[in-house]
Amino acid sequence: MSQLTATFLGTGTSQGIPVIACNCGVCKSDDFRDNRLRTSLMISKGSKNIVIDTGPDFRQQMLRESVSQLEAVVFTHEHKDHTSGMDDIRAFNYSSKKAMQVFATAEVQNSLRREFHYVFSADKYPGVPEVNLNAITNDAFELMGESIMPIDVLHFRLPVKAFRIRDFGYVTDANFIPEESFEKLKGVKWLVLNALRKQPHVSHFNLDEAIQVANRIGAEKTWLTHISHMMGKHGEVTAELPSNIELAFDGLKVDIG
Repeated sequence: MSQLTATFLGTGTSQGIPVIACNCGVCKSDDFRDNRLRTSLMISKGSKNIVIDTGPDFRQQMLRESVSQLEAVVFTHEHKDHTSGMDDIRAFNYSSKKAMQVFATAEVQNSLRREFHYVFSADKYPGVPEVNLNAITNDAFELMGESIMPIDVLHFRLPVKAFRIRDFGYVTDANFIPEESFEKLKGVKWLVLNALRKQPHVSHFNLDEAIQVANRIGAEKTWLTHISHMMGKHGEVTAELPSNIELAFDGLKVDIG
């Protein structure tokens, strides 16, 4: 079975870090791990790659990681910090000479059609992105020869899709996981989980809540993502965490089976 690698393209919340016009210690930190682009993840298998969410930093992330081949884009939900970079997939259209496979729920597809209306126009402007929309339901789908299981979570009242690939679970933008979704995450060895800050938040797990969820799922290793500048400095927060839980950082690569 071929090796899978997860690359954290971005680990920041919707404003990223540093935040515009902020002079806090985190935003002014000289630790590269405190510089966070908007949250996105890449799964690689050999020369093949898929990306989960194309936020506003998608172009920068692809250039930083020297990505020359992209099989598909998978969306968790429709918020702009997870979708607004979709226009830049046209570079892959040019290089591959084919449309990009895009996987999204019906609700996310509707949002993409509104936000990127020119992509789906009957009379397209030359050079716009070419995409093939594929529906995400509750059934597993296949990419790169791997089964990808959608998992329902809630981002306050907004439905979001988490995903399981082999024994790797990815849960971003959530503050509630239903019981049936915990069952789908049962037995994962590697887990990525959102943790916005230490204080409570209406639509994200805070640090304590994320630790509780991670302990319940029981993965061998958990990385926290979707982090705001209110969390604190990477080095200081990491020192406070259990040994099997870490803050992720941009560019981190981990083997996931």
